[in-house]
Amino acid sequence: MRIATWNVNSIRSRVGRVVDWLGREDVDVLAMQEIKCTPAQFPIEEFGEAGYEVQLHGLNQWNGVAIASRFPLEEVHIGFDGMPGFLKGAEGPDLPLEARAIGATVNGVRVLSLYVPNGRGLGDPHYDYKLDWLAALAGSTADWMREHPGSPLALTGDFNIAPLDSDVGDPTFLPGISTHISVPERAAFEELERIGLSDVVRPIVPDGFTFWDYKQLRFPRNEGMRIDFVLGNHAFADRVTDASIHRNERKGDAPSDHVPVVVDLDLDAVDDDRPMIF
Repeated sequence: MRIATWNVNSIRSRVGRVVDWLGREDVDVLAMQEIKCTPAQFPIEEFGEAGYEVQLHGLNQWNGVAIASRFPLEEVHIGFDGMPGFLKGAEGPDLPLEARAIGATVNGVRVLSLYVPNGRGLGDPHYDYKLDWLAALAGSTADWMREHPGSPLALTGDFNIAPLDSDVGDPTFLPGISTHISVPERAAFEELERIGLSDVVRPIVPDGFTFWDYKQLRFPRNEGMRIDFVLGNHAFADRVTDASIHRNERKGDAPSDHVPVVVDLDLDAVDDDRPMIF
């Protein structure tokens, strides 16, 4: 099974491009972020004609996440347990929840499409919200893995974090000044790894960015960032056979500023940690 994640930066603007890519690359499951539309506005018909079921969560022209699949999407869940909300200038436990997370089970694999908050600035309330959101994600994910031992799980999407210095090629992102590369953000990413997730793409594709800003010729200069990931638990990682970053999708007419990240799975692979008996 081939699973991909792509921050499409407005699905209505790029539906033709996305659907064409799905068929060309024989993708079975696509997790999308920044769809920027409500369910009524989503181009369901185009995906259906291409053979994909879609489940989505979108509230307005901001944010929004979706999963498209050739296989049935089961146990669909919007958000995750403990996910905090955000409202500029407001505090408290009952803030509005943004459209940033959706999960579904496909062929026994649990897939989450995540659009992690940007953070905006180190002193911005949105930065604290980002860290709270990531902490809640780690807690919810750890709970799920305890409740479903041995079940494959993948957290996919735009994490808005460059966990390593080598993931940063944009000269405007500076230590101590910029989000995405701050110590607390990287620690939050490391916490996801500590609870049992791993970047399943990096061992196969050690180099390469997934995002290039539209400004200042960032793409022609290859001044990008690696902020889009597929993080899998042990049961998922053991089934990964290949991975790729589709850099060419940043080219051409009206591209997203992100590109797809793709993972191939062998669902027949069996993880057997039992000791060998001779």
